[in-house]
Amino acid sequence: MRFADIGQQLRAYRLESGLRAEEIAARLGVSRAALYRYEKGEVIKLDTIRRLAEMLKISPLSLLGIGVEYFARPIAFQERLRQVEEQADQLLLVGGAFCYQTTTDAFDGAVAEAWTDAADSAPDRVAARSSADQGLGMLAARKRLHAARRPTIIAILGEAALRRFVTEGVCPGLPVSARTRARCIAAARAEVEALAGMIDSAPIGVQVGLGASIDPSGSFMLLRGRERAHVIGSPFTADTPPNGGMGVGSITAADEAVAAHQRVAEAAWRDAMKGAAAAARLRDMLKATG
Repeated sequence: MRFADIGQQLRAYRLESGLRAEEIAARLGVSRAALYRYEKGEVIKLDTIRRLAEMLKISPLSLLGIGVEYFARPIAFQERLRQVEEQADQLLLVGGAFCYQTTTDAFDGAVAEAWTDAADSAPDRVAARSSADQGLGMLAARKRLHAARRPTIIAILGEAALRRFVTEGVCPGLPVSARTRARCIAAARAEVEALAGMIDSAPIGVQVGLGASIDPSGSFMLLRGRERAHVIGSPFTADTPPNGGMGVGSITAADEAVAAHQRVAEAAWRDAMKGAAAAARLRDMLKATG
């Protein structure tokens, strides 16, 4: 067994459960420090894995990294996604309006303002601010990880998703002030302009195409590492609030799932608009919605 992998999955599923580390440790009959050691990859007995799985309401196979992993809480999904990205040398994205790793500081700033604004008006402000800070920390960790590893990126973004993005802005649907919503829209428009510039400059290790027929409901990522690949499907984007959004994210390393998604991605890339034509299409979109 790969205890480091089990530990990572345990942390993600602990966040998914909504239980505090102290609660899980008490039910398990160990100290909180012992639980954290499990999460860091310390040897863990099969019986302990079984009891943890029962407590977290998942299959023991999920903690062992076998089968499909499911996450209904955005913050747990983001943590597990960070873990998978930590081993990835290639990121293949199909659908959606942006690839988080290539977004600018303006995007992160808008997300921070929107999440903080929404948290300040929540019934339990302290808890909401704590969740927002935790989520922002996870995003920052993903950006630092990308800067350190520099995996190759191939992204085929959806034109329909991009049109909604420039109209509704970052964190769409989140109840925020008019001032914050204006900043979110401005950040989204700046992001699309930056994306057009990236397509023009064609930086090493990043390829971007525009798919007119790709809708966000069918978006997915394929992350490839040296040892295995993972398919990630989720309604949760990077700007989804830590405790907001509704849906179920899934992660699997099953060979048949990887192969099927690879075929779809190859077809999407073949049919995508690329280069100067794609950059011009994005700039025309900004003009039409300005």
